[in-house]
Amino acid sequence: MERETERLHKTWLHSDRFVPTRFVRPALAFTQTEASGGIVLLLATILALVWANSAWGNSYFELWEHHLTIELGAFHFDESLHYVVNDGLMAVFFFVVGLEIKRELVVGELNTRKKALLPALAAAGGMIVPALIYVAFVATSGPAEALAGWGIPMATDIAFSVGVIALLGSRVPVGAKLFLLALAIVDDIGAIAVIAIFYTDDLAFGWLIVAAVVLALMSLASRAGIRAGILYLPLALIVWYAFLESGVHATIAGVIMGLLVPARAYYSDEGFRRRAGWILERWDRDKASPEAHARLDQDALELAAIAKESVSPLERWEHALHPWTSFAIVPLFALANAGVRFVDIDIVEALISPVELGVSIGLAVGKPIGIALATWLGLRLSLGHLPRNTTFGHVLGLGFLAGIGFTVSLFIAELAFRSSANAHLFADEAKIGIFLGSLAAGIVGYTYLRIYKPRRAAD
Repeated sequence: MERETERLHKTWLHSDRFVPTRFVRPALAFTQTEASGGIVLLLATILALVWANSAWGNSYFELWEHHLTIELGAFHFDESLHYVVNDGLMAVFFFVVGLEIKRELVVGELNTRKKALLPALAAAGGMIVPALIYVAFVATSGPAEALAGWGIPMATDIAFSVGVIALLGSRVPVGAKLFLLALAIVDDIGAIAVIAIFYTDDLAFGWLIVAAVVLALMSLASRAGIRAGILYLPLALIVWYAFLESGVHATIAGVIMGLLVPARAYYSDEGFRRRAGWILERWDRDKASPEAHARLDQDALELAAIAKESVSPLERWEHALHPWTSFAIVPLFALANAGVRFVDIDIVEALISPVELGVSIGLAVGKPIGIALATWLGLRLSLGHLPRNTTFGHVLGLGFLAGIGFTVSLFIAELAFRSSANAHLFADEAKIGIFLGSLAAGIVGYTYLRIYKPRRAAD
């Protein structure tokens, strides 16, 4: 009887059938590994490059220029698929970034000044030095209009850098991994600020007022304890569209809305145990009473609702959306933006162009130098301390991994040269620089941390 009951309650996913055993469960296990997001992103990038340079290369560019049209009464939307991915789907990615930033600020590695100051200094150094290197290359030998790309080598790709760290396993202490994560989060904050301030079109203040009013309504609803997603989804779409029309890049709307999501659960741990205990006691009484047996389903639903509200909305949204951003949205973004048709450009000239050199050297050299110098200065001034078992030698390796600036760097490259007459050429040169700089930084960082053996770990 026990085996029969177990068989009846075993789902298709957990069965011994061929498809779940050979495909579904291994795929789910893959998504749980830290390096999986970076691997999928890399595969999407390779696919974009191969497709763009294949005999079917024209279809690659034609696909992303294909327009999507939606008309609902007075509402009219007519944009290319490339635009939908970059300004639409990437808003979801930046919403998750906003959630991650808030989590770190409230309960993570940035929740106190003492913990946040050193990685914040390191991130600042890792943004300023690459930008200065880019400006130095372009200002001395490049066209003035290419100076707009100074923000490209500032970014760190969390998926790739954390993926490389995961491949290193126990060779990198947990504290060093947390330092890199905190640094990358501050780096994201800096990149978002750069996008909002320097890569914004002419502002339409009327639409900004609309966005501000709706954001205020969302904040008030959250403070009032309204947790139903059915309310917030239409409001979120209004905010996104208002930002889209305002001239501020629409992805900034995603970040702001992520920062508004409550980081505290409705029920505390003690509150959950107390209320769940009452329901379970009532459940035991109902099971013993045949006439009250119909209330068991209601007890189970009430218990499920309490369990749900014992997890913060921030954690629930992040848990729900992270797989979609890691395995669908960001790879789709790479597929739409990483395609460079090499037959259309002079490779040698592109490799030695000021834009390419500024981006690649900014990422591969400027990032580790800026992070190391800023960390050293912070330690010398006693502005913070390294995590347990983490040495300055680890920081050097982490600096290289922070030079993997893929996703956000590509994103800024698409924004930086939009008003230039040579936008396509500069964007292609910047993408080549991103590929080469990120690849070099990743290989050097991985090799260094793999062979590095600290003499004495920091206290």
